[in-house]
Amino acid sequence: MKISNIKEILPALDNVEFQLENGTFVPEHFHVTEIGVITKHFIDCGGTIRNEKVVNFQLWNANDFEHRLKPTKLLNIIKLSEEKLGIEDAEIEVEYQSETVGKYDLNFNGNHFVLKNKQTACLASDACGIPAEKQKVKLSELNNACCTPNSGCC
Repeated sequence: MKISNIKEILPALDNVEFQLENGTFVPEHFHVTEIGVITKHFIDCGGTIRNEKVVNFQLWNANDFEHRLKPTKLLNIIKLSEEKLGIEDAEIEVEYQSETVGKYDLNFNGNHFVLKNKQTACLASDACGIPAEKQKVKLSELNNACCTPNSGCC
């Protein structure tokens, strides 16, 4: 989800709710403690130099049980960060504390925001010798017209 997407969704909401992919909700008294830009400049295992840029939201679960972040307040925080930091319309990555600080992609399911688990991947699989995953095919679905027993073709 990009910044433009969240800015379109927030005005239609009564509350801002985040849910982990496993169904657990972020406590409703969370704070958005940071919005920023994270730039990653790196080289992959195949030697390609890459640049990635994401807008980072940091969620913090405080002991402030009376706090509820409303959509207009989050919109104001986003607008301020765009003005002061020159944030572009980039993908959002959410940091949230579980056993350690987790990084999540952000989706919306029509009711609340969903923190989607991120996965690592090799960006240069062709260069480091990782075989492509073989396609699974049922032998019963193959066309058997190619060869018959005792035809001499096998």
